[in-house]
Amino acid sequence: MVRKGGQVMQVAIQCTNSANAELIKNAIAAKMPTAAYESWIAPLKISVDENNLDIVAQNQFSADFISRTYMNILESVAKEFELNLYLGTGRVAQSVNINANDNKIENFQPVTENKQISTVNDFDSFILSDENAFAVSAAKKLASGTANFSPLFIYGTAGCGKSMLAGCIHSSAHGRALMMSGPQFVSEFLRSINEKSVFAFKDFCRNCDIFIMDDVQVLAGKRACMDEFLSLLLDLSNAGVGIVLTANAAPSALTGFDRRMQSVFASGLTADLMAPNKMVRRAMLLRSGISLDIAESLSDRAQANGHLVTGIAKKIVAYSDLMGEKITDEIAERLMADTLSKNKTPLAMVRAMCEKLGVSFDAVSSPARCRGIVRARGIMSVALKSTTKLSLSEIGRLMGDRDHATILYGINQIENARKTDLILNAEIQQMINECK
Repeated sequence: MVRKGGQVMQVAIQCTNSANAELIKNAIAAKMPTAAYESWIAPLKISVDENNLDIVAQNQFSADFISRTYMNILESVAKEFELNLYLGTGRVAQSVNINANDNKIENFQPVTENKQISTVNDFDSFILSDENAFAVSAAKKLASGTANFSPLFIYGTAGCGKSMLAGCIHSSAHGRALMMSGPQFVSEFLRSINEKSVFAFKDFCRNCDIFIMDDVQVLAGKRACMDEFLSLLLDLSNAGVGIVLTANAAPSALTGFDRRMQSVFASGLTADLMAPNKMVRRAMLLRSGISLDIAESLSDRAQANGHLVTGIAKKIVAYSDLMGEKITDEIAERLMADTLSKNKTPLAMVRAMCEKLGVSFDAVSSPARCRGIVRARGIMSVALKSTTKLSLSEIGRLMGDRDHATILYGINQIENARKTDLILNAEIQQMINECK
């Protein structure tokens, strides 16, 4: 009878400890974001043993990260319940429920694939221009495994070749390279949380010699994903892994990221990619099998966007194959009527630049003299002076009837600033290319 009573007492103690563990989990969850709790705390084995709160992680990486990031929360909860806190991997590691987060999944298999990788061969497929020589040289250096900088942050507008250059690095990498797009990273990370395979996903991302993230700006505003990505970048950097990031803006200009992430992005080498100039556009068309005279004509009027140039080439080649006709200037003009740029008026250029700079045309042409508006007027004046034959007085009329002296002063201020501000210089050069 005593033995049976002892069993009853033991069962009662176990039920009480289980109830206490649930209360403790709820208390921890109340003190931190839901996504962070589900990602890091929910998979852990939490139990109460006499006056001890045992928290057991699946591996040392998890234990170290939780200790650095959430120890203050765990300590406050343990203090509330008057328990001694233990966080580690060894004390009761055998009792961990692996179904909570099955870290025995050694080979994490992404559901989505980055198709950009399969369409790129090597750096020979990337058409080089003088403006992009620095970025391409940096990419080759990192791919060879001899670079002393990381991360390499490549930025530029849509269609400038960021994804293609990242694919070239992946294809030419010395060692194992892992390439993911921003949307793919978000999708796979959320799937790993749902399937309780977070640590397998972490191991998958860290098992490489070069890690490439395309379109990192997609992570903006997604707090759990940004926290996980920042942890990944720091771990990869500490392990000496080469990192390549691409985005549509420079680190300091990315919105939705805090300063710490921006500083990590900019801690290596930042390189901007310029939109394809006429020479590059012509080379792209010639590579597609278009005749020289047609390529010359189209490259003059095609917009400075690699995606659009590729679409032009595919449409012309498809028409020739399907209709069996030789492409003439007239046929090309008719086919590309909805794609080719019309002759741009100065007013249209100003409106387009206003949109790119994030200011309204009404504000630019108003009497307003706030710093941002004055700077925008100066940048647009430099671009118009470089791409048109307008006099300073004519440019002034587009800027709200400013006089010759005001426009000249604004141009001089911007020209002096761009000598030391590489980002400003790249921004102006981009506008000049788009206005041509």
